[in-house]
Amino acid sequence: MKLSKILMSAFAFTLLFNISCRNEDPITPDAPKGAYENGILVTNEGNFGSPTASVSFISNDLNTVENNIYSANNGQAPLGDVLQNIGVQGDNAYLILNNSNKIEIVNRYTFKKTATVTEQISQPRYIAFANNNYYVTNSSGSSKFVTVYSTATNAFVKKIDLASTGERIVEAGGKIIVQNAAYSSGNKLTFINPTSNTIESVLAVPTGTIQKTISNGGYVYTIASTSTDSYIYKINPSGTINSSVTLTGIGNANNLEIDGTKFIFSSGNNVYTMDMNTTKVPTTPIITLTNTTWSSMYGFGVVDGKIFISDANGFTADSTVDIYSTSGSLLKTINTARGTNGFYKN
Repeated sequence: MKLSKILMSAFAFTLLFNISCRNEDPITPDAPKGAYENGILVTNEGNFGSPTASVSFISNDLNTVENNIYSANNGQAPLGDVLQNIGVQGDNAYLILNNSNKIEIVNRYTFKKTATVTEQISQPRYIAFANNNYYVTNSSGSSKFVTVYSTATNAFVKKIDLASTGERIVEAGGKIIVQNAAYSSGNKLTFINPTSNTIESVLAVPTGTIQKTISNGGYVYTIASTSTDSYIYKINPSGTINSSVTLTGIGNANNLEIDGTKFIFSSGNNVYTMDMNTTKVPTTPIITLTNTTWSSMYGFGVVDGKIFISDANGFTADSTVDIYSTSGSLLKTINTARGTNGFYKN
């Protein structure tokens, strides 16, 4: 046999052996990041004036519920007074404590505390992220402003004064947008350039009081209402209205969420859904709550095709949370903690 044929045979055998070994190598799955990966974080305000705020965790399959996860993972330390909002970025969760005037930062998967921010904080409300910074709205008496911090160091960067209330805040298309409306008063949005951290423009919606502002697909969506009709505005991050839908006959709509290609919103004790690409107004709610007290829809959220609605039970008892499919079928009812107000995918 020629030497070249011997070498070729040896090379082929070696190649086949290596491929076979590689095919038999075990596949190592990613190590779990922590107990609270792949679930829903739930914000519980607690009673105003007392450090009873807390965070609950619901697993994606809805079979596991754990309350008070901050204290459980931080030596039973209390979280604070009035947990308003949670923002998640990277491995961190930012817990906005309104009446404690602070932001507690934890690892979002283990809930171990990593930092506390208090500089230039006064009655903080909501948080958004852009350009390696995080932006927090503050509304304290006549003082309304946005504070900016570095996500790398948590150092204070800048204070941006607002002409009116600073409430919800979102990022869309590389811009930061502040909702200048709260408690059924106000109709404006402020647009901030996160490169210069300066205000670029202020937009007033044509009709209605703004109830909630969210971000989706690079656009800003805000729901505004009057006592008789409501309006969903799709807004460009440049600060102009792209399009709008009039919800004729549905007054005082709020709690706007987007699930896939559908709007989900509430009015009173009713929950409606409609396709984002139509102007046809829904006539029949998918959910109607039988409890009609003021706290029966205190918290509202949509996560991965499930609608979460909390009843705060008048803040005299812990909250109950009803979980529905987006077709309106009740999937499960669970107990959380005092004053459940929000639901966040983790």
